Amino acid sequence: MKIKAPIKFFAGRSSYYLAEKIAKSYGTELGETSVLEFSDGEFQPAYLESVRGCIVFIIQSTFPPQDNLMELLLMIDAAKRASAYKVVAVMPYLGLARQDRKDRPRCSIGAKVVADLLVKTGVDRAMTMDLHADQIQGFFDVPVDHLYASSLFVPYLKMLELPNLVIAAPDIGGSKRANAYSRFLNAEMVICYKLRKKANVISEMKVIGEVKDRDIIIVDDLIDTAGTICLAADMMTEQGAKSIRVAATHPVLSGPAYDRINQSSITEVVVTDTIPLKGHSDKIKVISVADLFADVINKVYKYKSISSNFIF
Repeated sequence: MKIKAPIKFFAGRSSYYLAEKIAKSYGTELGETSVLEFSDGEFQPAYLESVRGCIVFIIQSTFPPQDNLMELLLMIDAAKRASAYKVVAVMPYLGLARQDRKDRPRCSIGAKVVADLLVKTGVDRAMTMDLHADQIQGFFDVPVDHLYASSLFVPYLKMLELPNLVIAAPDIGGSKRANAYSRFLNAEMVICYKLRKKANVISEMKVIGEVKDRDIIIVDDLIDTAGTICLAADMMTEQGAKSIRVAATHPVLSGPAYDRINQSSITEVVVTDTIPLKGHSDKIKVISVADLFADVINKVYKYKSISSNFIF
């Protein structure tokens, strides 16, 4: 009988807060690592315990700065060179995922570059959550477990028992996600139509659908500067919406995001802990993804189906 390879969990520095919760939920502890830092900013991660013959799960979201991605790549390489049996990159948030196509001449496709780097470095499997576009899974030449925060958000939204619930897509590209939520919550859907003159700057926005006297839930994969959701919320409030909430997986929250949220008509912003919050707002509620990732890791390790973890 074949002996199953032991499993070990490790974390990059930027996601240690989340990795500890995932390991605890799984019923184990994080392995020990160290990072040697040089005066010029260069760094070298290393494992302080043997990983020979182990299935190694490395937990690290790759949000900016890009040192987080580089650290993950170096940890993958170190594990492979230390004779790990398999290496799985657990990236609750995959950075550069918004660069999923050539949307203007002579530009890069950053998500494809990241996938190639991970595969070339030696990762055997990738695990992530709410990619900006589902097709990014096809950029990887290894299996990808793509989880959805809807399995966490939908139960919470049902618990609110909002009487006149309407799901809103912040743009045309988010209509598929909004439609899925509307089906599971048995609610109507509206779509916000926006025009951009440049990145992070919206020149015009309109809403398609009825929002008067409705409790609106805007769903999205991430919140960056919060310009879109705050403009949409204020616009729908002016049109008579009863309340506005936002459910977004990744709290990027850069630039003026916190000020915009605090000053907007939004009642509540529900996010996950795939990215640590950089600021504070009484309007922001965080739901942890730790138990979900721990459960999926356990099923992947035991070669069990993970389809029950999906709502979409």
